Amino acid sequence: MPNMPVVKTEPLLNRRNYTPEQSVLWDRLSLSQKFASSSLYQFGYELDFIRNKKNNASFAVLSCGENIATISVEGDIDTSPDIIIR
Repeated sequence: MPNMPVVKTEPLLNRRNYTPEQSVLWDRLSLSQKFASSSLYQFGYELDFIRNKKNNASFAVLSCGENIATISVEGDIDTSPDIIIR
């Protein structure tokens, strides 16, 4: 019987790209925001938080290194938002 190559696999937990907190945030996104954010995920962006405005509209804030992007409740992506993150 020939020697079979040993294949190393990563545990499932190491391959996940989100934390439980991100999963909770994901559930709070509108359907349009989910579609838009999934396209940004392809470029390395991650969902950081959701901010609510005074008019009850919310927008998702994503980051990729030093780059910030926001997604409106309608799914509009802004890669140069005028926001300050502390």
